[in-house]
Amino acid sequence: MILKPYIYSAVLLLVGFVIAKIVSKKGSELLEERFSITNSLVIKRLVFYGVLTLFLVAALKQLGFELGVLLGAAGVLSVAIGFASQTSMSNIISGMFLLGERAVSVGDSIKVGNTTGEVISIDWLSIKLRTFDNLFVRLPNEAIIKSEMINMSRFKIRRFDLMISVAYQEDLALVKQVLLNLVNRETACLDDPEPQIIIEGFGDSGVNIRLAVWAKSEEFLKFKSSMNEKVKAEFDIAGIEIPFPHISLYAGEKSLPLEVAVTHRGQNEK
Repeated sequence: MILKPYIYSAVLLLVGFVIAKIVSKKGSELLEERFSITNSLVIKRLVFYGVLTLFLVAALKQLGFELGVLLGAAGVLSVAIGFASQTSMSNIISGMFLLGERAVSVGDSIKVGNTTGEVISIDWLSIKLRTFDNLFVRLPNEAIIKSEMINMSRFKIRRFDLMISVAYQEDLALVKQVLLNLVNRETACLDDPEPQIIIEGFGDSGVNIRLAVWAKSEEFLKFKSSMNEKVKAEFDIAGIEIPFPHISLYAGEKSLPLEVAVTHRGQNEK
């Protein structure tokens, strides 16, 4: 008979865990139709822990604990934990701000400082990333709030600015025509917004040109690589020179530059 309250409490906790799992999962599936994946995951966790807490309170009541005493103890414990884990609380609050702003969602590609990757999870304390070279990175929410974050997936299209330099003797009209022909043939280049070719100015060894074209965000990296390759190929076919600086290196006595001596003839010499 003494074991009955403990058995009832254990059964309540087990049943509560199963029900919390089912309710949170079904609720998340329904919410995904109306909310983003990120918000659905947060609501799923809140529902799970909320339902589990109700069954935990019921289990403790079976063991003879008074609800008022439990609430008072929980209040004192929460204050003690708050002082002992200020960093964790700061991360939790920062995570709430991130969710409220909707600045990032699961699946987005973001850059924070020198770290770039795809968001795979947004949790209470941190955001988890998978970098493009398949590394796992954990970024505290507080660090993201305090620093600049670039979301590269927020908008569906991105602009690629290709900086090109051509030799001074080249015909700029021909250069622009070659670039326009390439852009018109390239299916990944969007017609709207319209591509632009801008003469930036005169450099040390050539005329600087900016080719600004738009592409879909999910194809940006592949598009960027292919455009550099194709511009080089088109310039080679058209005979357009891309200037580059020349550097001479001297190492050792055998590669020393030639010495030049200047002599003056006397007045009587002819």
